[in-house]
Amino acid sequence: MTGRVWIAVATALLAFWLMLGRGMAADLTAEIGRLDTSSFTEKEKAIAAIAATGHARVAAVLTALSDNKLLIRKADRLAVIGEGKGTLRIENATTGEALGEAAETDLDKIAINNKIRRQLKTILGGLTLFSDDPAVRLKAANDIFRTRDLSSLEPLRNALAKEQDPPVKQVMAEALAALVLVSDAPEAEKLAAVLTVKARGDQDAISLLASIAQGSDAVARSAAETLRGLEWTRSLWAAVQNAVYGLSLGSVLLLAAIGLAITFGVMRVINMAHGEMVMIGAYVTFLVQDVLRNSAPFLLDQSLFIAIPLAFLITALIGMAIERGIIRFLYGRPLETLLATWGLSLILQQGVRSLFGPTNREVSTPSWMSGSIELGAISLTANRLAIIVFALLVFAGLLLLLRHTRFGLEMRAVTQNRPMANAMGIHTARIDAFTFGLGSGIAGIAGVALSQIDNVSPNLGQSYIIDSFMVVVFGGVGNLWGTLVAAFTLGIANKFLEPFAGAVLGKILVLVFIILFIQKRPRGLFALKGRAVEA
Repeated sequence: MTGRVWIAVATALLAFWLMLGRGMAADLTAEIGRLDTSSFTEKEKAIAAIAATGHARVAAVLTALSDNKLLIRKADRLAVIGEGKGTLRIENATTGEALGEAAETDLDKIAINNKIRRQLKTILGGLTLFSDDPAVRLKAANDIFRTRDLSSLEPLRNALAKEQDPPVKQVMAEALAALVLVSDAPEAEKLAAVLTVKARGDQDAISLLASIAQGSDAVARSAAETLRGLEWTRSLWAAVQNAVYGLSLGSVLLLAAIGLAITFGVMRVINMAHGEMVMIGAYVTFLVQDVLRNSAPFLLDQSLFIAIPLAFLITALIGMAIERGIIRFLYGRPLETLLATWGLSLILQQGVRSLFGPTNREVSTPSWMSGSIELGAISLTANRLAIIVFALLVFAGLLLLLRHTRFGLEMRAVTQNRPMANAMGIHTARIDAFTFGLGSGIAGIAGVALSQIDNVSPNLGQSYIIDSFMVVVFGGVGNLWGTLVAAFTLGIANKFLEPFAGAVLGKILVLVFIILFIQKRPRGLFALKGRAVEA
């Protein structure tokens, strides 16, 4: 008997649930039908009624209306959601049931205006506050903070009371504080809201506080004081960001100039084709990625680790060939060397242009170098930070090579006193070839790094050759530490000058500074020591 009673109760509950579901569906169908009118006022009322039904399809229907995908089938005036163009895939707006396809001409659009769009955005924002996805709830809270629509106040309070995810809860609290500040809430509540908005500290928070700080009451005075503190903090973070960007630019200049510092310092050769070694290194990266993309796509994320040794080897061999084939016949004639290497740079550019075309080539960034890192109020891109680390590693490796290997010892000897080094049995011609190859090889791996932040084109090297010479001269010819300090100094100086003077005028000011500095210290920041150098 008891079992029969439970079966009867369950059957009654199921019947009631089905009736309720049909009732909700019927209500939703009726309210959607009210959208089939030319009156925007009636549409606003219908949208509010649709949201009030609480049906599971409300979000889908209102999203489709916002995206102009909610349509009326002309044959029976049924509301449908359409996807596509020309011939659309349609589904019943109320049930989600697929209805096949329909020509666009057989469907009427439901027109909406900007007021209705704002209404939809507010309602959908309230609905997404209770989404199962934390990312959706976070976006909804941020949208409310920016729009500050007071109709979201009560849904936001309810969502905040139920929220368990700490980051989402924090943003919801900030959004609630923003709504409190633009509402007619008590003064004490608004003063507390100012402190909550201050904790956010971004540009949206500054804009909100600036709009509140116009009056003379206690809330306006508190907002104005908070605003001054936030602007000071943001100016400090902006200075930090400029410094980091300056280090990033300096690391690029270091990579491009360090090979030039070696060849110019040891051999006194003004190599105008140095930029083309950088360009060749970038094209080696493109070719490596192109091969891997077609034959071994699973290795694409490791393409840079393959490209770096290849670029070094190829450009080093090209550099040695240039030294043996051209430079060795022009030692002691700097003007002829400059003209010869400048002509060679034009030949290399045209050769690459003939092989790969004049347009930019795409070089993808590995996933581990993509994205950005949030640091306080600033965002730093991962690829720029990776290049800073890479430049410092190259610099450290080069120092170890010069300080702790026989080749480094012989190269330093040739730098300081070539005739004495020759007399001591050092094969200076071989050192010259290897040194030129080393400088060119480093330029090649600089091209690998630059391919991640600049366009890979035949003109890539020309963008850095002048700056590289300025770094070498400013730091001290042939001095690696001078090159490091000069590169980072010029990089930071450029980034701090650009907001005030612009990019072009900033470079001109830096050039004028270097000219004046060289007048005072002709050998640069760190002059080399040695009898030959001092003679």
